[in-house]
Amino acid sequence: MNERRGRGAPRRACVLGASGGIGSALVAALERRGVETIYAGSRRATLARSPAVTSFTFDFADEASLEEAATTIAAEGPLDLILVATGLLHRANAVRPEKSMRQLDPASLAELFHVNSIGPAIAAKHFLPQLARDGRAVMAFLSARVGSIGDNRLGGWYGYRASKAALNAFVRGFAIEASRMNRESIVVSLHPGTVDTRLSMPFQRGLAAGQLQRAEQSADHLLQVIAQLTAEDSGGFFAWDGQRIAY
Repeated sequence: MNERRGRGAPRRACVLGASGGIGSALVAALERRGVETIYAGSRRATLARSPAVTSFTFDFADEASLEEAATTIAAEGPLDLILVATGLLHRANAVRPEKSMRQLDPASLAELFHVNSIGPAIAAKHFLPQLARDGRAVMAFLSARVGSIGDNRLGGWYGYRASKAALNAFVRGFAIEASRMNRESIVVSLHPGTVDTRLSMPFQRGLAAGQLQRAEQSADHLLQVIAQLTAEDSGGFFAWDGQRIAY
């Protein structure tokens, strides 16, 4: 049974990165909340799971695919919620978090920035203008606590940290521009916590009890945080438990 759509909950939502662990869980969580129309975007075509879900494909390497998807969706009406749930931390035999500056590699850095900051920024270029121009409307990007420059006390993981910090900088700028289109708009970065997905799998050993969340838990927490945000929070960086994170 669907959860009832609460006051101020979105009617039309879009998830970019809907085939990933958290992205898929976000789509399911929006379905449970009774969101009427959900656009679920991923690199590969997927079957819609319910009449509420419309699947589409996009590729950060192909800006035209983002523009086409945004234009098609816009023709059906403005969006109340856009979630960018994409990210890259590692890729077998190619991209790994650096333990030392000696491991910095130009190709790996380029790929991390492409997926974690440049791709989401170009997605915002085409999708942010599709947010509703009046009333509450939200665009949220999945970032990571390690992308906080002020919170970095361990070093390492240079490419991932820097690419997520760059994403946060983009988000801050997008929030300012979005406010000129709609004073009630909210654009934020969100830290989903440590979630049991392929992204975190090689780094789960040694986690404290209770630190690892299921994707379904993280999705519910993130949507709860979004529901509590106001226009004054736009441009901010928030954790899954609602706590503000320093840039």
